[in-house]
Amino acid sequence: MAQKPSVAQVKVKVLFLCTGNSCRSQMAEGWARHLKGGVLEPFSAGMEKRGMNPHAVRVMGEAGVDLSGHFSKTVEELGSMSFDYVVTLCGHAREHCPVFPGKCRVVHAGFEDPPELTRHLPDGEEKLDVYRRVRDEIRRFVETLPDGLVLASTATRAPSQA
Repeated sequence: MAQKPSVAQVKVKVLFLCTGNSCRSQMAEGWARHLKGGVLEPFSAGMEKRGMNPHAVRVMGEAGVDLSGHFSKTVEELGSMSFDYVVTLCGHAREHCPVFPGKCRVVHAGFEDPPELTRHLPDGEEKLDVYRRVRDEIRRFVETLPDGLVLASTATRAPSQA
């Protein structure tokens, strides 16, 4: 006997926010689309535009996630889109996160900045290893979603938002 199709699941809209939308937020969006596309509708943006980081694109490609079609964008470029969650991935975005309308919850999941960590290194495997480490840390975080967002939101909300 054929099974009835299930009612379409409403996807959780998540914005991954970082300073320049060039590395960490792009990796998070890429992982979310790749691993959680059935339950999440992910987006990424930055406080400013910095272009795509070629090292991030490369290490994500090594892991089977193609970011070559992605581009750096600001929150303003997303227009009036509403989100269920905004996940800040760096301290700057956390401190300067704009106010989002509606029931949007802001959650912080900080990750080290590969460009900053490797600025003194020449291009090569040592530099890419740092990007790979952060890529893998972001993947582990994304694997916890969407449940991880609810738990993090509960833990980080201000008492007045309870």
